[in-house]
Amino acid sequence: MTTAAAPARLRGGPWPSFAARRLARFAVSVWALVTAAFLMIHLVPGDPVRAALGMTAPADLVRARWLELGLDDPLWVQYGHYLRGLFTGDLGTSMASGQPVAQVIGDRLPATLQLAIPAFAVVVAVAIPVGVAFAVLTRGGRRRGSELAFTSVSVFLAAIPEFLVAVALVALFAVGLGWFPVAGGDDVSAYVLPVAALATAPSAVLARIVRVELLSVLGADFVRTARAKRLPARLVYVRHALPNALTATLTMGGLMLTGMVAGTVLVENVFAWPGLGSAIVQSILQKDYPLVQGIVLVYGVGVLLVNLLVDVVLGLLDPRSAIREA
Repeated sequence: MTTAAAPARLRGGPWPSFAARRLARFAVSVWALVTAAFLMIHLVPGDPVRAALGMTAPADLVRARWLELGLDDPLWVQYGHYLRGLFTGDLGTSMASGQPVAQVIGDRLPATLQLAIPAFAVVVAVAIPVGVAFAVLTRGGRRRGSELAFTSVSVFLAAIPEFLVAVALVALFAVGLGWFPVAGGDDVSAYVLPVAALATAPSAVLARIVRVELLSVLGADFVRTARAKRLPARLVYVRHALPNALTATLTMGGLMLTGMVAGTVLVENVFAWPGLGSAIVQSILQKDYPLVQGIVLVYGVGVLLVNLLVDVVLGLLDPRSAIREA
C-alpha cells in the first residue's frame, strides 16, 4: 500500500471509528475536568468569600458577594449556571479584583504561550539532531566513551527541576555576568533565560528517546536492505530510519509540550513573567478561587487538546494504530 493510499484507506476503514472514539474520550475528559473545577470552590473548607475578602471584611459585603456569585443557590443550580457560563465565555468574576476571569486569562495567556511555544521549538531543534548524532556515533556498541558521556549528561539535566535551572541561570547569567535581565520584559533578551529553563530537561529526555528509537530502527531489516543497495548513508538515515523513529518521539513531544505549559507556573514566578503561571500563584495566595478555577480549567483543556492532536497525528502517520483499535 502506498503512502498516499493510507489516508484513503483510513477514511473508508477504521479511521472514522478511531476518530470518533478519540473525540468521545476528549468530550468525557473535558466534562470531568469542568465538573472537578466547579466542585473546587465547594470543597474548600470554610467560607471562600470570607477567605478572599479577609477576616475583617464587613458581613454585609461578604453577604453581597455571596449573592453576586450565586453561592446561596442549590448546588445543581450553580452547576447549571456554571455550564451555561462556559458556553457563553463567562468563567466567573475574580473575588480579589472584581474583573471577569475570562478577561484576566485573556490578558495573561499570550505571555505564557510566548514562553511555552519557543521552548518547545528549542527542544525539538536541539533534541532531534543531538539524539540522531549520538545514535549514529554509538550504533553497534561503538564509542563507549561518547555513549557514557551522553547518558550521564542527559540523565543529570533531565533530573533537575525547571525552577532550579531557572534560579541557577538567574544567578549565573543575570546577577553574576549581567548578560540578561533578571525579570521578564519586552526585549528579546528577556526570553533567553526562561526559555532555556523550560527547555533544558525536556531536551535531555527527548534526545535520549530519539537515540534509543533510532538505534532500534537502525537494526531493522529494511535499513539493512537499504544499506545493501548501497544507498548513501545520509539517505538511509533521513529517508528510511528517522521517519520510523519519530513515532515515539512525536508522542513524547506532545506530552512534553503539556508538561512545559504546566512548568511555566514555577518558571514564570522566578522571572516575574506576567503569564498564567504567576497569576495562579497569586490567586492561590489571595484565595481567589474563581480565578484559580478558570486557570486550572484552561491548563487542563490545553493538555487534553494536545493529547487529542497527538493521537490524531499518530493515527494519520501510523495507520496501524487505528487498525489495532478498530
